[in-house]
Amino acid sequence: MPLYALPAPAPALRSVLTALGSPTAVSQDRTPALRSVQGSVSAGTPLPVHVLDRIAPTSSGPLTRLTGWRFLIRGGERTVAAAETVLTPDGWTFSHFFEGPYLSSTERALRQAESTKTPFQPRLLSIPELYMLTLWLHADADADAASGALLPTDVLVPLAPAPPGIAAHRPHLVAELLPLMTLRLTPEPLLGSPV
Repeated sequence: MPLYALPAPAPALRSVLTALGSPTAVSQDRTPALRSVQGSVSAGTPLPVHVLDRIAPTSSGPLTRLTGWRFLIRGGERTVAAAETVLTPDGWTFSHFFEGPYLSSTERALRQAESTKTPFQPRLLSIPELYMLTLWLHADADADAASGALLPTDVLVPLAPAPPGIAAHRPHLVAELLPLMTLRLTPEPLLGSPV
């Protein structure tokens, strides 16, 4: 398997396991899929979640920032939800459970990536400007999870649902996809022009 997944910080995993084991430890209701699971659930597939705040090129190149860790929650033989953790001044803590189309899309993209011959470090990359989430296959498999430099040889796999004009589950080199994403941005109105 050419994917070199990093272990999540122990406090992040602990916070998710605590939330899974204690419904009172969570301030919100669990997702419908989690409530319907008969038997035990487990947290696995930890993925660092990065955000690309600005698609447009800068002099230093595209930089991301680590915002959390996501764990896929399995009940029996299937993924039923995901848990997100965030970094607070007190350390990593549980944020929320969620479900939806990105779960199966993430699993599909990970299976797709496992079949490649190139070693990658799997991450998730959120691109708020396009309401887009990608599986980020970082070419530096030994990099620290917090490092945020997008390398031209990194591969981005848009997850479904993807923005119009960008095919979900089609792997792209960063050097190819960033210009395409830039075309999808709505230009900002000129100063003084009617809105």
